[in-house]
Amino acid sequence: MAKYNVAVLGPIPRDHITTHHGEVIEKYGCATHTAIGLAKLLGENGTVHLVSHVRKIDEGPVKELLSNYSNINTAYITSDADQGDVIQLKFVDQNNRLEKQTGFMNPIVPEDLQELLHCDAFVCVPITDYEVPLETLKYIKENSEGTIIFDAHGPTNTTTILGDRLIKFWIDRDQWLPYIDVLKMNLEESKCCWFEKEYQTEELKHFDEVSTEHLMALAQHTLNNGINCLIVTLDEKGGAVFYKEDEDVKEVFVKSVWVDHVVDTTGCGDSFAGGLGFGLLEDKTNYIRATKYANSLGAQRTQGRTFDVFKSKDETDQMILDTYGSI
Repeated sequence: MAKYNVAVLGPIPRDHITTHHGEVIEKYGCATHTAIGLAKLLGENGTVHLVSHVRKIDEGPVKELLSNYSNINTAYITSDADQGDVIQLKFVDQNNRLEKQTGFMNPIVPEDLQELLHCDAFVCVPITDYEVPLETLKYIKENSEGTIIFDAHGPTNTTTILGDRLIKFWIDRDQWLPYIDVLKMNLEESKCCWFEKEYQTEELKHFDEVSTEHLMALAQHTLNNGINCLIVTLDEKGGAVFYKEDEDVKEVFVKSVWVDHVVDTTGCGDSFAGGLGFGLLEDKTNYIRATKYANSLGAQRTQGRTFDVFKSKDETDQMILDTYGSI
């Protein structure tokens, strides 16, 4: 296996979490899950370059935490603006939560990436709409051959002046699509990405209904307007993978990696993105293989409160073989 370089772009929020079991956890989140999961899979075969902005008070502790992983480069974690995300999460059940944001990272801009254009993949995991701007994706696409993996969690979430985190429609979606190779989202976010030109009030009342009827239309639109693959996660059920084969849109469902007991689902989406990044390093178009790695990292994330849940490539490969029969 060749030596790979992967850039992870996103916030490192100070998370205050109340789980659905009523337990309280405080830790650094988001891009740390992505970077550490990736680092464990890469081992000696690659380096993860974590690009983020944090508060000055957090820079030392964050870098000390990541120093446990010799293949994570923390040189691009900076605190010049003394701004970083601070998040409160209260889970009402295993998958749903109430969110408050009281601190805000300054955006990751092209200047932050000038020395990282050699990377084989760029895994972008924004959690709010301003963190990884469109101009940054344009800069990567125009100056690098690396695969751009983007989480729609960012542009479908915003924050009010009271700190309430709210979902929103990704209205300018089509301007972003040409600069994304693999677009990843959950089912709720997919509804934020597939909107009518004009809604009736009654239609908006049914936004939260569990339905996947819109996914093929969304996939056809996004695949025809720039991206190479759309992946929609369906919680514990697995993920729907859409890509083109010749001129036809192909849909493949990849079941989840089963776990008996869920401890904490915070960071599952970020971990999933890290698995995608790893899975696409050897073959940029093997989206099913990449999704197997993504599901495995997401499952690992649920198994504890610390980053010790992430496993090596050999251990993860065994999880994949046990679940799917092949890698």
